[in-house]
Amino acid sequence: MSRFWTDKIASLDPYVPGEQPQDKKYIKLNTNESPYSPSPKALSAMANEVSERLRLYPDPNCATLKNALAKSYQLDANQVFVGNGSDEVLALAFMGYFAGGKPLAFADITYSFYKVYAGLYSIEPKLIPLNDDFDIIPADYENLDVSGVVVTNPNAPTGKALPLTDIEAILKANPDVVVLVDEAYVDFGAQSASSLVNQYPNLLVVQTLSKSRALAGIRVGYALGHPELIEGLERLKNSFNSYPIDRIALAGATAAVEDEAYLQAICAKTIATREQSVKELEALGFNVVPSATNFVFATHPEKDAETIYLALKALGILVRYFGKKPRIGNHLRITIGTDEEMAALMAALKTL
Repeated sequence: MSRFWTDKIASLDPYVPGEQPQDKKYIKLNTNESPYSPSPKALSAMANEVSERLRLYPDPNCATLKNALAKSYQLDANQVFVGNGSDEVLALAFMGYFAGGKPLAFADITYSFYKVYAGLYSIEPKLIPLNDDFDIIPADYENLDVSGVVVTNPNAPTGKALPLTDIEAILKANPDVVVLVDEAYVDFGAQSASSLVNQYPNLLVVQTLSKSRALAGIRVGYALGHPELIEGLERLKNSFNSYPIDRIALAGATAAVEDEAYLQAICAKTIATREQSVKELEALGFNVVPSATNFVFATHPEKDAETIYLALKALGILVRYFGKKPRIGNHLRITIGTDEEMAALMAALKTL
Protein backbone atom coordinates (compact mmCIF):
# COMPACT_ATOMS: atom_id res chain seq x y z
CA MET A 1 0.00 0.00 0.00
CA SER A 2 1.41 3.35 -1.03
CA ARG A 3 1.34 6.38 1.23
CA PHE A 4 0.12 8.29 -1.84
CA TRP A 5 -3.07 6.26 -2.14
CA THR A 6 -6.32 7.93 -1.31
CA ASP A 7 -8.76 6.26 1.05
CA LYS A 8 -10.87 5.38 -2.00
CA ILE A 9 -8.03 3.46 -3.66
CA ALA A 10 -7.25 1.62 -0.43
CA SER A 11 -10.88 0.61 0.01
CA LEU A 12 -11.33 -0.95 -3.44
CA ASP A 13 -11.65 -4.69 -4.02
CA PRO A 14 -10.80 -4.90 -7.75
CA TYR A 15 -12.22 -7.39 -10.21
CA VAL A 16 -10.05 -10.44 -10.83
CA PRO A 17 -10.24 -11.55 -14.50
CA GLY A 18 -9.77 -15.12 -15.59
CA GLU A 19 -6.15 -16.18 -15.51
CA GLN A 20 -4.03 -15.75 -18.62
CA PRO A 21 -0.86 -17.77 -17.79
CA GLN A 22 2.09 -17.46 -20.14
CA ASP A 23 4.21 -20.44 -19.04
CA LYS A 24 2.94 -22.74 -21.79
CA LYS A 25 0.20 -23.14 -24.37
CA TYR A 26 -3.17 -24.00 -22.82
CA ILE A 27 -6.57 -24.97 -24.09
CA LYS A 28 -8.35 -21.88 -22.73
CA LEU A 29 -11.83 -22.71 -21.51
CA ASN A 30 -11.81 -20.19 -18.67
CA THR A 31 -12.60 -16.71 -20.03
CA ASN A 32 -15.63 -17.22 -22.32
CA GLU A 33 -13.79 -16.12 -25.44
CA SER A 34 -14.95 -17.45 -28.79
CA PRO A 35 -12.93 -20.36 -30.14
CA TYR A 36 -13.63 -19.15 -33.66
CA SER A 37 -12.03 -16.44 -35.75
CA PRO A 38 -13.82 -13.12 -36.13
CA SER A 39 -15.79 -12.49 -39.30
CA PRO A 40 -13.46 -12.44 -42.34
CA LYS A 41 -15.16 -9.18 -43.29
CA ALA A 42 -14.21 -7.71 -39.91
CA LEU A 43 -10.59 -8.84 -40.29
CA SER A 44 -10.43 -7.32 -43.77
CA ALA A 45 -11.92 -4.03 -42.58
CA MET A 46 -9.39 -3.79 -39.75
CA ALA A 47 -6.49 -4.61 -42.05
CA ASN A 48 -7.58 -1.87 -44.43
CA GLU A 49 -7.61 0.62 -41.59
CA VAL A 50 -3.93 -0.01 -40.79
CA SER A 51 -2.70 2.84 -42.94
CA GLU A 52 -1.57 6.42 -42.80
CA ARG A 53 -5.06 7.24 -41.50
CA LEU A 54 -3.96 6.13 -38.04
CA ARG A 55 -2.39 9.56 -37.62
CA LEU A 56 -5.96 10.87 -37.35
CA TYR A 57 -8.31 10.63 -34.40
CA PRO A 58 -11.23 8.22 -34.80
CA ASP A 59 -14.79 9.45 -35.04
CA PRO A 60 -15.71 10.31 -31.42
CA ASN A 61 -19.38 9.63 -32.14
CA CYS A 62 -18.78 6.20 -33.75
CA ALA A 63 -21.45 7.09 -36.29
CA THR A 64 -20.88 4.19 -38.70
CA LEU A 65 -21.05 1.64 -35.91
CA LYS A 66 -24.09 3.25 -34.30
CA ASN A 67 -25.88 3.25 -37.64
CA ALA A 68 -25.05 -0.42 -38.20
CA LEU A 69 -26.28 -1.36 -34.73
CA ALA A 70 -29.42 0.75 -35.09
CA LYS A 71 -30.24 -0.98 -38.38
CA SER A 72 -29.61 -4.41 -36.85
CA TYR A 73 -31.97 -3.77 -33.92
CA GLN A 74 -34.50 -1.65 -35.88
CA LEU A 75 -33.81 1.38 -33.70
CA ASP A 76 -32.62 4.94 -34.33
CA ALA A 77 -28.96 5.87 -34.00
CA ASN A 78 -29.77 8.12 -31.03
CA GLN A 79 -30.88 4.98 -29.17
CA VAL A 80 -27.37 3.48 -29.37
CA PHE A 81 -24.31 4.16 -27.20
CA VAL A 82 -20.87 2.70 -27.92
CA GLY A 83 -18.09 2.17 -25.39
CA ASN A 84 -14.71 0.54 -24.87
CA GLY A 85 -16.10 -2.89 -24.11
CA SER A 86 -19.34 -3.51 -22.25
CA ASP A 87 -17.41 -3.09 -18.99
CA GLU A 88 -16.93 0.61 -19.76
CA VAL A 89 -20.59 0.94 -20.73
CA LEU A 90 -21.57 -0.68 -17.43
CA ALA A 91 -19.20 1.56 -15.47
CA LEU A 92 -20.71 4.71 -17.00
CA ALA A 93 -24.24 3.44 -16.35
CA PHE A 94 -23.42 2.70 -12.70
CA MET A 95 -21.94 6.19 -12.33
CA GLY A 96 -24.77 7.95 -14.09
CA TYR A 97 -27.87 6.08 -13.00
CA PHE A 98 -27.21 4.21 -9.77
CA ALA A 99 -24.90 6.37 -7.65
CA GLY A 100 -27.79 8.23 -6.09
CA GLY A 101 -27.62 7.15 -2.48
CA LYS A 102 -30.11 4.28 -2.54
CA PRO A 103 -29.02 0.63 -2.85
CA LEU A 104 -28.71 -1.06 -6.23
CA ALA A 105 -30.47 -4.41 -6.69
CA PHE A 106 -28.80 -7.33 -8.44
CA ALA A 107 -28.53 -11.08 -7.91
CA ASP A 108 -26.28 -12.56 -5.25
CA ILE A 109 -24.71 -14.83 -7.86
CA THR A 110 -23.97 -12.88 -11.02
CA TYR A 111 -21.18 -11.01 -12.81
CA SER A 112 -18.76 -10.13 -10.01
CA PHE A 113 -17.79 -6.79 -11.57
CA TYR A 114 -21.07 -5.31 -10.32
CA LYS A 115 -19.82 -5.37 -6.73
CA VAL A 116 -16.58 -3.74 -7.89
CA TYR A 117 -18.45 -0.90 -9.59
CA ALA A 118 -20.62 -0.51 -6.51
CA GLY A 119 -17.51 -0.11 -4.37
CA LEU A 120 -15.94 2.33 -6.81
CA TYR A 121 -19.01 4.58 -6.84
CA SER A 122 -19.97 4.10 -3.16
CA ILE A 123 -23.20 2.29 -4.06
CA GLU A 124 -24.70 -0.10 -1.53
CA PRO A 125 -25.50 -3.45 -3.19
CA LYS A 126 -28.88 -4.99 -2.44
CA LEU A 127 -28.27 -8.63 -3.22
CA ILE A 128 -31.32 -10.60 -4.33
CA PRO A 129 -30.72 -14.34 -3.79
CA LEU A 130 -31.20 -16.76 -6.64
CA ASN A 131 -33.37 -19.71 -5.70
CA ASP A 132 -31.93 -23.18 -5.09
CA ASP A 133 -32.00 -23.89 -8.83
CA PHE A 134 -30.07 -20.67 -9.58
CA ASP A 135 -33.15 -18.94 -11.01
CA ILE A 136 -33.84 -15.21 -10.86
CA ILE A 137 -37.37 -14.80 -9.46
CA PRO A 138 -39.04 -11.65 -10.88
CA ALA A 139 -41.34 -11.28 -7.86
CA ASP A 140 -38.23 -10.72 -5.71
CA TYR A 141 -37.65 -7.46 -7.61
CA GLU A 142 -40.99 -5.91 -6.67
CA ASN A 143 -41.56 -3.22 -4.04
CA LEU A 144 -37.90 -2.29 -3.81
CA ASP A 145 -36.63 1.10 -2.62
CA VAL A 146 -33.52 1.17 -4.82
CA SER A 147 -31.60 3.37 -7.24
CA GLY A 148 -31.90 0.78 -9.98
CA VAL A 149 -31.92 -2.88 -10.95
CA VAL A 150 -29.32 -4.87 -12.87
CA VAL A 151 -30.26 -8.20 -14.43
CA THR A 152 -27.80 -10.35 -16.32
CA ASN A 153 -29.60 -12.38 -18.97
CA PRO A 154 -28.46 -15.05 -19.48
CA ASN A 155 -26.91 -14.91 -16.04
CA ALA A 156 -23.23 -15.48 -15.40
CA PRO A 157 -21.68 -17.66 -14.16
CA THR A 158 -24.77 -19.88 -14.01
CA GLY A 159 -25.75 -19.62 -17.70
CA LYS A 160 -29.50 -19.61 -17.00
CA ALA A 161 -31.77 -17.37 -19.05
CA LEU A 162 -35.00 -15.53 -18.24
CA PRO A 163 -37.86 -15.38 -20.75
CA LEU A 164 -38.73 -11.94 -22.03
CA THR A 165 -41.96 -11.97 -20.03
CA ASP A 166 -39.93 -12.09 -16.80
CA ILE A 167 -37.74 -9.18 -17.91
CA GLU A 168 -40.88 -7.23 -18.70
CA ALA A 169 -42.32 -8.03 -15.25
CA ILE A 170 -39.19 -6.56 -13.62
CA LEU A 171 -39.47 -3.46 -15.81
CA LYS A 172 -43.11 -2.96 -14.88
CA ALA A 173 -42.31 -3.38 -11.19
CA ASN A 174 -39.60 -0.68 -11.32
CA PRO A 175 -40.92 2.12 -13.58
CA ASP A 176 -39.13 4.95 -11.75
CA VAL A 177 -35.56 3.62 -11.92
CA VAL A 178 -33.29 2.33 -14.67
CA VAL A 179 -33.40 -1.41 -15.22
CA LEU A 180 -30.15 -2.46 -16.87
CA VAL A 181 -30.21 -5.80 -18.69
CA ASP A 182 -26.70 -7.10 -19.33
CA GLU A 183 -26.89 -9.36 -22.38
CA ALA A 184 -23.27 -10.36 -22.95
CA TYR A 185 -24.32 -13.93 -23.83
CA VAL A 186 -27.79 -13.40 -25.29
CA ASP A 187 -26.93 -14.61 -28.80
CA PHE A 188 -26.34 -18.17 -27.58
CA GLY A 189 -29.94 -18.97 -26.78
CA ALA A 190 -31.84 -16.23 -24.95
CA GLN A 191 -34.34 -13.54 -25.95
CA SER A 192 -32.98 -10.00 -26.17
CA ALA A 193 -34.82 -7.22 -24.38
CA SER A 194 -33.84 -4.88 -27.22
CA SER A 195 -37.34 -5.39 -28.64
CA LEU A 196 -38.73 -3.66 -25.52
CA VAL A 197 -36.63 -0.50 -25.78
CA ASN A 198 -39.38 1.57 -27.39
CA GLN A 199 -41.93 0.49 -24.78
CA TYR A 200 -39.95 1.15 -21.59
CA PRO A 201 -38.04 4.43 -21.18
CA ASN A 202 -36.28 3.01 -18.09
CA LEU A 203 -34.73 0.06 -19.97
CA LEU A 204 -31.02 0.00 -20.82
CA VAL A 205 -29.79 -3.08 -22.71
CA VAL A 206 -26.02 -3.66 -22.71
CA GLN A 207 -24.24 -6.00 -25.11
CA THR A 208 -20.71 -6.77 -26.27
CA LEU A 209 -18.88 -7.89 -29.39
CA SER A 210 -16.48 -9.96 -27.29
CA LYS A 211 -18.45 -13.21 -27.19
CA SER A 212 -20.73 -14.09 -30.08
CA ARG A 213 -18.89 -11.88 -32.56
CA ALA A 214 -15.46 -13.20 -31.50
CA LEU A 215 -13.94 -9.76 -31.00
CA ALA A 216 -12.82 -9.76 -27.36
CA GLY A 217 -9.45 -8.38 -28.45
CA ILE A 218 -10.77 -5.04 -29.75
CA ARG A 219 -12.93 -4.12 -26.70
CA VAL A 220 -16.22 -2.85 -28.10
CA GLY A 221 -19.53 -2.83 -26.25
CA TYR A 222 -22.76 -0.92 -26.62
CA ALA A 223 -26.03 0.05 -24.98
CA LEU A 224 -29.53 0.34 -26.41
CA GLY A 225 -32.14 2.53 -24.77
CA HIS A 226 -34.37 5.57 -24.79
CA PRO A 227 -32.63 8.58 -26.40
CA GLU A 228 -32.55 10.40 -23.05
CA LEU A 229 -30.77 7.48 -21.35
CA ILE A 230 -28.30 7.32 -24.23
CA GLU A 231 -27.71 11.07 -24.07
CA GLY A 232 -26.85 10.70 -20.39
CA LEU A 233 -24.19 8.13 -21.22
CA GLU A 234 -22.81 10.36 -23.98
CA ARG A 235 -22.50 13.25 -21.52
CA LEU A 236 -20.54 11.05 -19.12
CA LYS A 237 -18.34 9.64 -21.87
CA ASN A 238 -17.50 13.07 -23.21
CA SER A 239 -16.61 14.25 -19.72
CA PHE A 240 -14.13 11.40 -19.37
CA ASN A 241 -12.82 10.16 -22.74
CA SER A 242 -14.20 11.45 -26.03
CA TYR A 243 -12.37 8.84 -28.14
CA PRO A 244 -12.97 5.43 -26.50
CA ILE A 245 -12.97 3.41 -29.77
CA ASP A 246 -9.93 3.49 -32.03
CA ARG A 247 -10.10 3.54 -35.82
CA ILE A 248 -9.18 -0.13 -36.24
CA ALA A 249 -11.73 -1.32 -33.69
CA LEU A 250 -14.41 0.90 -35.18
CA ALA A 251 -13.89 -0.55 -38.65
CA GLY A 252 -13.84 -4.14 -37.43
CA ALA A 253 -16.85 -3.76 -35.17
CA THR A 254 -18.95 -2.17 -37.90
CA ALA A 255 -18.13 -4.93 -40.37
CA ALA A 256 -18.84 -7.62 -37.76
CA VAL A 257 -22.25 -6.15 -36.94
CA GLU A 258 -23.12 -6.06 -40.62
CA ASP A 259 -22.09 -9.71 -41.13
CA GLU A 260 -25.21 -11.29 -39.61
CA ALA A 261 -24.73 -14.57 -41.47
CA TYR A 262 -21.35 -15.17 -39.85
CA LEU A 263 -22.74 -14.37 -36.41
CA GLN A 264 -25.50 -16.93 -36.83
CA ALA A 265 -23.07 -19.55 -38.14
CA ILE A 266 -20.63 -19.46 -35.24
CA CYS A 267 -23.42 -19.21 -32.67
CA ALA A 268 -25.02 -22.33 -34.15
CA LYS A 269 -21.66 -24.15 -33.93
CA THR A 270 -21.22 -23.10 -30.32
CA ILE A 271 -24.74 -24.17 -29.33
CA ALA A 272 -24.36 -27.58 -30.97
CA THR A 273 -21.04 -28.18 -29.22
CA ARG A 274 -22.51 -26.99 -25.92
CA GLU A 275 -25.39 -29.47 -26.09
CA GLN A 276 -23.04 -32.34 -26.91
CA SER A 277 -20.70 -31.32 -24.10
CA VAL A 278 -23.56 -31.26 -21.59
CA LYS A 279 -24.44 -34.85 -22.50
CA GLU A 280 -20.83 -35.97 -22.06
CA LEU A 281 -20.39 -34.14 -18.75
CA GLU A 282 -23.60 -35.65 -17.40
CA ALA A 283 -22.39 -39.10 -18.49
CA LEU A 284 -19.32 -38.48 -16.31
CA GLY A 285 -21.55 -37.74 -13.33
CA PHE A 286 -21.57 -33.94 -13.43
CA ASN A 287 -24.66 -31.93 -12.61
CA VAL A 288 -24.88 -29.23 -15.28
CA VAL A 289 -27.00 -26.08 -14.97
CA PRO A 290 -29.15 -25.48 -18.10
CA SER A 291 -27.18 -23.01 -20.22
CA ALA A 292 -28.15 -20.42 -22.83
CA THR A 293 -24.57 -19.15 -23.09
CA ASN A 294 -21.20 -20.12 -24.56
CA PHE A 295 -20.25 -21.84 -21.29
CA VAL A 296 -21.60 -24.43 -18.89
CA PHE A 297 -21.70 -24.34 -15.09
CA ALA A 298 -21.12 -27.75 -13.57
CA THR A 299 -20.46 -29.53 -10.31
CA HIS A 300 -19.65 -33.13 -9.48
CA PRO A 301 -21.35 -34.60 -6.40
CA GLU A 302 -18.36 -36.78 -5.55
CA LYS A 303 -15.38 -34.76 -6.76
CA ASP A 304 -13.93 -31.50 -5.46
CA ALA A 305 -14.01 -28.63 -7.99
CA GLU A 306 -10.64 -27.25 -6.95
CA THR A 307 -9.03 -30.66 -7.37
CA ILE A 308 -10.49 -31.02 -10.86
CA TYR A 309 -9.46 -27.47 -11.80
CA LEU A 310 -5.84 -27.99 -10.67
CA ALA A 311 -5.57 -31.40 -12.34
CA LEU A 312 -6.89 -30.02 -15.63
CA LYS A 313 -4.49 -27.09 -15.44
CA ALA A 314 -1.59 -29.51 -14.99
CA LEU A 315 -2.78 -31.21 -18.18
CA GLY A 316 -2.83 -27.90 -20.07
CA ILE A 317 -6.56 -27.16 -19.88
CA LEU A 318 -7.89 -24.05 -18.12
CA VAL A 319 -11.41 -23.82 -16.70
CA ARG A 320 -12.78 -21.20 -14.28
CA TYR A 321 -12.82 -22.00 -10.56
CA PHE A 322 -14.31 -19.40 -8.27
CA GLY A 323 -12.64 -20.41 -5.02
CA LYS A 324 -14.68 -20.93 -1.89
CA LYS A 325 -17.42 -18.49 -2.82
CA PRO A 326 -20.73 -19.17 -1.07
CA ARG A 327 -23.07 -21.49 -3.00
CA ILE A 328 -20.75 -21.91 -6.02
CA GLY A 329 -17.50 -23.00 -4.39
CA ASN A 330 -17.77 -26.51 -5.82
CA HIS A 331 -18.76 -25.45 -9.34
CA LEU A 332 -16.64 -25.01 -12.44
CA ARG A 333 -17.44 -22.72 -15.35
CA ILE A 334 -16.33 -24.26 -18.62
CA THR A 335 -16.23 -22.18 -21.80
CA ILE A 336 -17.38 -23.99 -24.92
CA GLY A 337 -14.41 -24.43 -27.25
CA THR A 338 -14.10 -26.13 -30.61
CA ASP A 339 -15.19 -29.74 -30.93
CA GLU A 340 -11.53 -30.74 -30.76
CA GLU A 341 -10.91 -28.73 -27.59
CA MET A 342 -13.98 -30.15 -25.90
CA ALA A 343 -12.94 -33.68 -26.90
CA ALA A 344 -9.57 -33.04 -25.22
CA LEU A 345 -11.38 -31.83 -22.09
CA MET A 346 -13.59 -34.92 -21.95
CA ALA A 347 -10.61 -37.22 -22.48
CA ALA A 348 -8.79 -35.49 -19.61
CA LEU A 349 -11.83 -35.74 -17.32
CA LYS A 350 -12.19 -39.44 -18.10
CA THR A 351 -8.53 -39.94 -17.22
CA LEU A 352 -8.99 -38.06 -13.94
